[in-house]
Amino acid sequence: MNTDIKSENAKKLKSEKQSENEKKSENREKVKIMMYANFGEFISKKRVEKKITLRKMADMLGVSAPFLTDVEKDRRNPFDMEKLTQLAQILNLSKEENAQMLDLAGKKRNAVAPDLPEYIMERDYVSAALRTARDLDAGEEEWNQFVEELRKRKG
Repeated sequence: MNTDIKSENAKKLKSEKQSENEKKSENREKVKIMMYANFGEFISKKRVEKKITLRKMADMLGVSAPFLTDVEKDRRNPFDMEKLTQLAQILNLSKEENAQMLDLAGKKRNAVAPDLPEYIMERDYVSAALRTARDLDAGEEEWNQFVEELRKRKG
């Protein structure tokens, strides 16, 4: 009986430790995501990480090197959605990095991320949900709960 209790306690501790490690990992990912000041800095650092020269990336995107320099220096607005998709492929961005890039592009334009307007506009319930959340001053915790519930339902 005593060994059963010890075994259960060990399992519980192991589970708590795994949960704690997952939270730390999530926090590290959040920190990683927040380390870019703007869209230009994001693409510049990602380009350098991938060892792609500015001129080569400009050629791959079909823009001039001075234009790309201006984008990286945050002196020009980010690209349109087509070029952003190309950019994500060139830089081999993960799903999270791509979402971050799109969010930064939207912020630079003082708009919603460029991959979202069509989704929002085609679904009245999304606009209604956003307005309700705004009116109720929903915070990060409420949105995280909503997203988790949605993930549970949709798998």
